Parts: sequence; structure tokens; C-alpha cells
Amino acid sequence: MNAVTKPHALDEGDAAQLMLAIDRWVEREVRPIVKDYDHADRYPTDIVEQMKALGLFGATIGAEHGGLGLPARTYAEIVMRISSVWMAITGIFNSHLMLALAIEKFGTPAQKRAWLPRLATGEVRGGLALTEADAGTDLQGIRMTARRDGDHYVINGAKTWISNGIEGNCVALLVKTDPHAQPRHQGMSLFIAPKQDGFRVGRKLEKLGYKSIDSAELIFEDYRIPADHLIGEVEGQGFYQATGGLELGRINVASRGVGIAEGALRLATDYAQIRKTFGRPICEHQAIQLKLGEMATRARAARLLTLDAADTFDRGERCDMEAGMAKYFASEAALENSIESMRIHGAYGYSKEFDIERLYRDAPLTCIGEGTNEMQRIIIAKQLIKRNPVA
Repeated sequence: MNAVTKPHALDEGDAAQLMLAIDRWVEREVRPIVKDYDHADRYPTDIVEQMKALGLFGATIGAEHGGLGLPARTYAEIVMRISSVWMAITGIFNSHLMLALAIEKFGTPAQKRAWLPRLATGEVRGGLALTEADAGTDLQGIRMTARRDGDHYVINGAKTWISNGIEGNCVALLVKTDPHAQPRHQGMSLFIAPKQDGFRVGRKLEKLGYKSIDSAELIFEDYRIPADHLIGEVEGQGFYQATGGLELGRINVASRGVGIAEGALRLATDYAQIRKTFGRPICEHQAIQLKLGEMATRARAARLLTLDAADTFDRGERCDMEAGMAKYFASEAALENSIESMRIHGAYGYSKEFDIERLYRDAPLTCIGEGTNEMQRIIIAKQLIKRNPVA
């Protein structure tokens, strides 16, 4: 595997080469093993090393910090291509990039120098530790606390459903530095939290799909870290720092949805031309044609919505509505296309011998991750009203 990383941001030619490298890698390295790894729920150590070589752990990190500095549109295209074959492995580097984004966007110069180059190479790998047992969508309801003690903070509490929690070695950790603050978000802070004494993994969480990436409970007991691990080194900014990357995160989840929707469509299209009933391929039956027509339209619309959100992000414009639309529509497209593709496959679609059952199990996560689709519709509506006031 040849590394693609360069000391400068990728130009159009470099980006095209990267896309070709991604396509070749997916076909040569990923597709042949995905079924075995997914069914065994085995962590893809070799694939992770290959993703390091491709520069994916530094995909959106600035070139000045050793990353590829990819725009959101290019990043979205990469996630779509990989997710059409194996969505789960995109979570390994996406969660990691959310940690990097928090440091790059809000960290001090010293924090950026210390962490971003190592995050870009994958030497340090991790994720975003926000969710707790009683606080998911309502992040302000977290209970984990950090108490200042001289030049350190002492942290206690637990997180759950944390991607890369087992195999990673660092997280961006959302805590309450002032549990009594009102409004509640003013008492929240975000820390760079490497694994060390006081930080342990509780258990691996078993899932319907999204296999081979570890989702874990994390437990912090008198976890003591230096005060300079507070991102930005100012208390009370954690809520905004944690949610500041959600637009890119939702573009990522939308891209995963596009990948699944397109992958399910491709599998259905291929199978419909091979499978015969009543003496002819089932793609010639009107009932199947109706399904394929709907699936193709959904996948295309999901792709265009996602690229629109990515382009808005790349222009530096507010895009919570666009990202919400993309995430909502693309994830529902993934869910609907996967089940329609399974129906086209008939009994074989329910078999573990065929790839469609994996896409069917992976798709529901996209409707939940980075904010439920119910929440996305509320965000869309609120922004719609705000952008279109009555004259």
C-alpha cells in the first residue's frame, strides 16, 4: 500500500489520484474480506493500517498539520465509495476526525502542535466521547464532572456508545466543570483525554450491524490530567466545541447513507439481471422495474443533497439545515433501498451468503447517529422559519 499523504493540500489532480487509489483499495483489499470480518465482528487491524497509509486519518486535518486538508465534498465522496461496500470502517476514521476537528478548530496553538500531526498519521487514534446513559440527544444532561485540582483536573463518570473506545487511545471528552451553571451548557468543557490510569473500558457493546468497529462504555475514576488538556484552555466552551463539528459529522453520516443506498441499488440491479422467473430476467417484470426506479431516484437525490451540504460547508457558510436535510434524506434512502434490495433478492437476500443482508443491518444506524432523524426535521424546520421571516 503506497501512502498518498503529501506535505501540501491536495490539488484536483492529487484528489483524482486519491479517488482512484480508494477505488482500487476497496476492490482489492476491502471487498474480499468484508463478509468474514463482519460476521465475526472482528476488528480490521490490517485495514486500519492501510487506511493510515492512504492518509484517511488525516483526511480533513489541515496540510500545515500533516493532514490531507480535504474539502468536505472530496471527503464525502470518499465516504460514499467506501460505504457502498463496507460502511462500518468509515466510522473508524470519522470518529477520529471529529476529535481532530475539535482540536484544530478550538485548540490552542500548543495543543495543535502537540496533537494534530500525530492524529493525522494515525499514531494517535480516537473519537468523540459525548454520550452517557441518560444523555444522548440532550447533551446538556451529561453527569460526568471535572474538578480543578491545582494544575490538573480530576474527572469522574462514564460514557457509552463511544466509537473507537477500545482500539483507540484518546478521546475528546465532554464533562461538566460547573454542574450548577445555568443555562446548563455554560458549565460544560471539552478535554483531550488519552488513555492512562483512571481511564478504563467497561465493556464492548454488541450491535445489530455496524460490526468490526468497537462501540464501548468508558469509565473514568479519579482520572487526573493536566489543565492544558482542556481544549482552548477556557472552561465553559465545551458544548459549542463538541457540537461545532456536527455539521461535518452529519455530512459524513449522510455520505454513509448514500453509500449504502447506492450499494443496495447496485446489488439489486445486478441480481435482477441474473435471476430469472417465468422464463425471463426479473428486471423485465414491471414490479421489479418500479422498485429499481424508486431506488435509483432515492440514491441520486440523496447524493445531490449530500454534495450540496458539503459545498455549503466548504464555502464557510452555515449549513445546519443543509446538513440536516442530507442526513435525514440519505439515511432514510439507505434504509428503504436496503430493504427493497433485500426483497428483490428474495430468500437469498435473507441469507448471510449475500452482501445485501449486511447493508440491511448497517442502514438503521445512519438514522440514529449524529442526531436522530426526528431531531433533524426539527432543525430543518427551525432554520427554514429563521431564514424565511414574514415580511
